[in-house]
Amino acid sequence: MTGFLILGVTLFLSLAMMLAWEIQRRTRNAGWVDVVWSFALGIAGVAYALAPVQGQEWPSARQLIVAVLAGAWSLRLGLHIAARTRHGKEDSRYARFREEWGEGFDRRMFGFLQIQAAAAAFLALAMLLAARNPAPLGWQDGLAVLVLAIAVAGEGLADEQMRRFRADPANKGKVNDKGLWGLSRHPNYFFEWLGWFAWPLFAVSALHPWGWLALAQPAFMYWLLVHVSGIPPLEAEMARSRGAAWDDYCARTRPFLPFPKVRSR
Repeated sequence: MTGFLILGVTLFLSLAMMLAWEIQRRTRNAGWVDVVWSFALGIAGVAYALAPVQGQEWPSARQLIVAVLAGAWSLRLGLHIAARTRHGKEDSRYARFREEWGEGFDRRMFGFLQIQAAAAAFLALAMLLAARNPAPLGWQDGLAVLVLAIAVAGEGLADEQMRRFRADPANKGKVNDKGLWGLSRHPNYFFEWLGWFAWPLFAVSALHPWGWLALAQPAFMYWLLVHVSGIPPLEAEMARSRGAAWDDYCARTRPFLPFPKVRSR
């Protein structure tokens, strides 16, 4: 039964990214891809959380909590990206792909988005594992809620600080080093990563031997954000567009962890 559920959710995510491909093709703005991805992953998480479990009362308190949290995380992130995409230019990462891929952009983008669908399918498994823990609610669940609340609030604060910075014409061509952005070059990515630790906290227990597998998703998200699709292309674009100001910012600000950088004397 679980196998059919995973297959169905994976197929849904693949179809969702096909829709995202068609939207970006019509609008010529691939930023909408991230909107669809965020909402689709949230829907997948809610579906996993609320799927009935044979032999257990449905829905359990933990299933409801995981569903609400997955939906809230997805809604906040998706709406934020939608507002940014609607009122701004195409995300610099996708704009770079459009330039590099030329006439083959749409064809290559289709395959790229199916890779994103596969990544979402893997990430969503953490929510499935979190919801399927048969143990009674305990302190780990409370900690999980707290971790995700801090992560969503922190990411929301970082996004709002950046929105206000960009909205001020006096900041054109400058680098935001105020607030959370003075502690990390990518505080939004840090808090996004932090939130993925909520699912292992829900999942791990002596009664749930598969729960430990949920630790793979935070590790995978860290790899994506820090080494693949997050920091590297964004920082390459910032280096091209901000030059010496960006170099100075990098010299005094950590790339990921939001802690003051120790300066050598």
